[in-house]
Amino acid sequence: MKTILTLSLLAATFALTGCQHGGAYEARNAQRYDLENKAPFALMDSMVQRSVTSSGIQKQTLEDGRLRVVANVRNREARRIQVQISCVFKDEGGAATGDETPWTNLILTESAQEAVEFVSMNNKAKNFTIRVRQAH
Repeated sequence: MKTILTLSLLAATFALTGCQHGGAYEARNAQRYDLENKAPFALMDSMVQRSVTSSGIQKQTLEDGRLRVVANVRNREARRIQVQISCVFKDEGGAATGDETPWTNLILTESAQEAVEFVSMNNKAKNFTIRVRQAH
């Protein structure tokens, strides 16, 4: 009898407190950490933020409608570094077109600048985001 009473109390407590969550929740910091959605050049971690910058990006639409992007990537440090770089091509509204380049290694010597070229695979691309992350 004591066991049945205890189980009944536990079930009632769960029913009254555990199931009342109020529905769905809003996303937290949805607009705070979305640089990759807004900026043409995004540094993906703190180590790269100290070491790499872009001194300019050129955007060109080719004759067949594809997008060509050339980024000047500069090493801010007085040592040789290796990073990985990729480009995500986007439509007019900023949505990814499914055209994304693979991450490739980029070696920058001391205080050097390299031009990195990306070309979209189709004519849907109108915008882009170049991403740089630390190589592992």
